[in-house]
Amino acid sequence: MIYTPPVRPLRYVIAITGATGVALGVRILEILSKYDNIETHVVVSRWGIATMKFETDFDMKYIRELADKVYSSSDVSAPISSGSFQHDGMIVVPCSMKTLAAIRSGYTDELITRAADVTIKERRPLLLVTRETPLSSIHLDNMKVLCDMNVIIFPPVMAFYTKPKTIEDVIDQTVGRILDCFGIHLDTFPRWNGLSEPNVVS
Repeated sequence: MIYTPPVRPLRYVIAITGATGVALGVRILEILSKYDNIETHVVVSRWGIATMKFETDFDMKYIRELADKVYSSSDVSAPISSGSFQHDGMIVVPCSMKTLAAIRSGYTDELITRAADVTIKERRPLLLVTRETPLSSIHLDNMKVLCDMNVIIFPPVMAFYTKPKTIEDVIDQTVGRILDCFGIHLDTFPRWNGLSEPNVVS
């Protein structure tokens, strides 16, 4: 008898913390919700909810409409806290410096940091959209340690070569590059295709 493994959809864990830039996380959920073969498991921290109210017109009702599963940040018993729950990567977007430090040190007192800790130990892709400026040596050291563990550190730095006209243009370019890291290719933003005027450097 030949064993045929069950087919499951692609699964991504999306975490939103209290750093500025909640719109990036929401935009990722909006995009992924359009794919029938992608399942999203979402957790928003207490301060993430507060920042969402302050920065945007989004609310948790909208997040629940976009996500397949939503968990409380205090529910460390949620499926995503276990290595036996298979997924294809985790994105913390935005990622506060507090969350960065907790992930670096393995301090798993709530669901976001526990899920990230599990993602690292199971050797699954983890991407942190770190939001802070300027960066201190503490921040940089935390990033370096995690980068050496193959965690992707992704500060949301805007690209000017796309000639963005709106904040939505900036968000879409950043989100597109984030999803590139997981093999999800979008054509919703301009990509670098060389200089259209090669004589510009002469």
